[in-house]
Amino acid sequence: MLDLAILGLLQESDLHGYEIRRRLRDSLGLMANISFGSLYPALARLEVQGAVSAIEPGIAPVTGVAMGSLSGELAALRARRSKVVVAKKARKVYRITPLGRELFTRLLEDPSAGDDPRTFTLRLSFARHLAPDVRRALLERRRAHLVERLSEVRGATARNDLDVYARAVVEHTAAGVANDIAWLDGLIAHEAAPQHTSPQSPTASDTVSSASTSPQG
Repeated sequence: MLDLAILGLLQESDLHGYEIRRRLRDSLGLMANISFGSLYPALARLEVQGAVSAIEPGIAPVTGVAMGSLSGELAALRARRSKVVVAKKARKVYRITPLGRELFTRLLEDPSAGDDPRTFTLRLSFARHLAPDVRRALLERRRAHLVERLSEVRGATARNDLDVYARAVVEHTAAGVANDIAWLDGLIAHEAAPQHTSPQSPTASDTVSSASTSPQG
């Protein structure tokens, strides 16, 4: 999953490791606890595979220093040394390669990758890179899983041994699953529309309707 996330971010632009970590945490919201101890080995592995390449920072020419005098020569030397130090400390920038783009597509389209919430959310974040039929299949697989889950949770509400608090938790879980199904229904309808527009979030009435009409198993 980390390889997919890294390659997906590099699809958009070249990034250094710190920025990749920030976007994993802030933009995707999936890996809030990702450490550099996990990120950089993954980047190194992708680099060995030829999926990403590292762009070493260059040293810009020294400008704006008066030459032709001892003081000018010394100032130029100090400036060059300073730029060398800055370049050495600069963060390595990573760029996706053509091989990396192929790997990203394979990882994104792989139906065996699983549709657990974290994996599904990550793949959906990059779903714009999928063909329409593959994107719709991703949504429909997740929906089918949630419909089955909703049936299981609703079955638990029929138990007579639940106290008021345990029953409240089960009903809250069922409402959350029903809400996710309604959300997916909106995305699937968006895929089927002749002209795509931004999918609308389901309203409260949509959620209630979905919760009352979704299959029970």
